[in-house]
Amino acid sequence: MRTQVLVVGAGPCGTTIANLLGVYGIESLLVDKAPEVVDFPRGVGVDDESLRVFQSAGLGETVHADMIQNQLLRYFDSSGRYLVEIAPSAQPFGWPRRNSFLQPMLEKKLRAGLDRFTHVGLRVSTELLSLTQDDEGVTAQMRDASGKECTVRADYVVGADGGRSTVRKLAGATLEGSTLGARWLVVDLKDSALHAPYAGNYISSTRPHVSIDLPFGYRRFEFRLADHETDEEMLKPEAVERLIRKHFDWDGPMPGLERGRIYQHHSRVADRFRTGRVFLAGDAAHLQPPWFGQGMNSGIRDAANVAWKLAAVLAHGADDRILDTYHTERHGHAKAMVDLATTLGKVYSPKTKLGERARSLLLRASVHVPSARDYILQMKFKPMPFYRQGIVAHRRTDKESPVGKMFIQPAVETEDGTRLRLDDAVGPWFAVIGINTDPADHLSEESAAYWRSLGARLVRVNRSRAGKHLRSADADTLLLDDTAGGFRDWHKGDRSREIVVLRPDRYLAATCSRDELDGLTARFRGIVPVHEPAVRT
Repeated sequence: MRTQVLVVGAGPCGTTIANLLGVYGIESLLVDKAPEVVDFPRGVGVDDESLRVFQSAGLGETVHADMIQNQLLRYFDSSGRYLVEIAPSAQPFGWPRRNSFLQPMLEKKLRAGLDRFTHVGLRVSTELLSLTQDDEGVTAQMRDASGKECTVRADYVVGADGGRSTVRKLAGATLEGSTLGARWLVVDLKDSALHAPYAGNYISSTRPHVSIDLPFGYRRFEFRLADHETDEEMLKPEAVERLIRKHFDWDGPMPGLERGRIYQHHSRVADRFRTGRVFLAGDAAHLQPPWFGQGMNSGIRDAANVAWKLAAVLAHGADDRILDTYHTERHGHAKAMVDLATTLGKVYSPKTKLGERARSLLLRASVHVPSARDYILQMKFKPMPFYRQGIVAHRRTDKESPVGKMFIQPAVETEDGTRLRLDDAVGPWFAVIGINTDPADHLSEESAAYWRSLGARLVRVNRSRAGKHLRSADADTLLLDDTAGGFRDWHKGDRSREIVVLRPDRYLAATCSRDELDGLTARFRGIVPVHEPAVRT
């Protein structure tokens, strides 16, 4: 069998990659060794960045419909006394910043999304046995549940096959970091009678624990186990019930245990995310404790980054060298998220009563300092990806440049009056956006040909309800109205931001004034050279 991209691992990361490749028109095959979605208690938090990626894959509203939106995160001490909460209200990227979900339900919807594409296949009960690379592609040997082996030839392979990744081992990459000694019991209960419409983290030196409100009557509980408590003993329903009743005000009968598992937490990052034609993503590339809810979200960022770059090479003739920027852009941020989650784990699990009291006092005091309260409440401590190198054209003299950061997603309006989120209006690929100007008016024939070869869309965004004299545009330029004022507030009259180049993963690749667009295009051509797409045989 022949395909352009083979994706190994059909969890959220791998299935998101396959959906994005489907949107981009790339022939791909997704395989997983499990016969169906694994029903373990796993991820429960989705952020706005991930929802924006699902939106790019055409599934944003579909998956968000099953989530609790704008979920509060509250901190308590071991006696149950409230300390502080995280409740972000801003939606700069078009989606709520904190959302709780059920991972098995999400995975099923992501897999169902693949049915839209005739050029994307899914094979379950299929195990990867070997990978062999050469200058033209990768040969993968696989085996199905019946024991039958088959060979798949692909241009590229992405391993999204979890913490025990076979792809990582076959590619010769290694995880660097540590495994924490503590074990955690993680259980989901259905038809929970506990009324606590938030996620709660309980700081304790003896038994730190977590309670999270989930959709459709489910509730997640997590408890750190003592060394003498065995896995077999603590997974028994009576042991779970004993822990919950001890730490929470639970009235009435205890519902049945829906799913349970015991985990050790890892803080590890792969030494490289690319080896030739093989890439690592999600848990195959990095593992982190769950304390910031960013394990799966980091994998979704990987998916968005690697998928468009593969599509640029395969469908638009971009130079293969741009694929090196996947490691450049994602490795550092993935490590930053691992480090933050590890640090937060230490905050939640102090070693002594004195340490517990110190943490509690610090968190309570923070609510009385406006800057600290806003820092916590709006999640400003979360490290946002900022690409200083890679597919970005930074201005050397502009230290405050937004280039390399995720771009805003305000509401806009089309010519027929339809109100949309920005990404839905401009489409899933590159966009060259002029703010109150048409980019086509400032491009030479050669520059215009470059953006066409890359598949970029030209867009003019006018101030809201602009007169007809300000709405002139080339026939191929998309006209939008800035109905919510998002572009106005972002632009702030700065001429160096008149033109923005938006990447498919919604990061800002470049900005310039209208008079500089030709020069920027020449520079960007050096960053993303485009050749004729290879003809497959």
